[in-house]
Amino acid sequence: MNEFLPLFIRAGKLMRGAADDAMRRHGVRVGQNLVLETLWETDGLTPGEIAERLRVATPTVVKSAARMEASGLLVKRRDPADARLVRLYLTERGRAVQGPVEDARHRLELRATATLTAEERHHLRRALTKIITEMERTAGPVGVDMGDTDTGAAAPHPPDPHTAGERASEQA
Repeated sequence: MNEFLPLFIRAGKLMRGAADDAMRRHGVRVGQNLVLETLWETDGLTPGEIAERLRVATPTVVKSAARMEASGLLVKRRDPADARLVRLYLTERGRAVQGPVEDARHRLELRATATLTAEERHHLRRALTKIITEMERTAGPVGVDMGDTDTGAAAPHPPDPHTAGERASEQA
């Protein structure tokens, strides 16, 4: 019996549950932290631009943004140059949760990898990056869950800037 898939699914569910608990303490749902991280980097993006950066479908970001607007994390405004476009902007509350959310994410990563050596963490990051790359290459982003449903699927994570060079050299 192949043990990889059950282990991978179990680890993903446990990480998702722990991430949901960590984010909820700050009024953020799991998956919404990814939208926030994108807007912390570049405020005022369209849902399509965020979806492209997160490698998810635009309607997924639209749905998440509606909930985030209702909870006071962001506001939607028409683009002044093109009224057909809607841009998402952080509110004061959306900016204020940056430190606590980033700290919670860091603590969760430390907790999850506490029993791994530095070399094991490096190998795990590389292996996960390769798995994500292969799955995106063969399946695409459609149907990726950002936490707005109860599917139990792991939320996507933006590419790790520390491993971007590794991916380029591995694909060469």
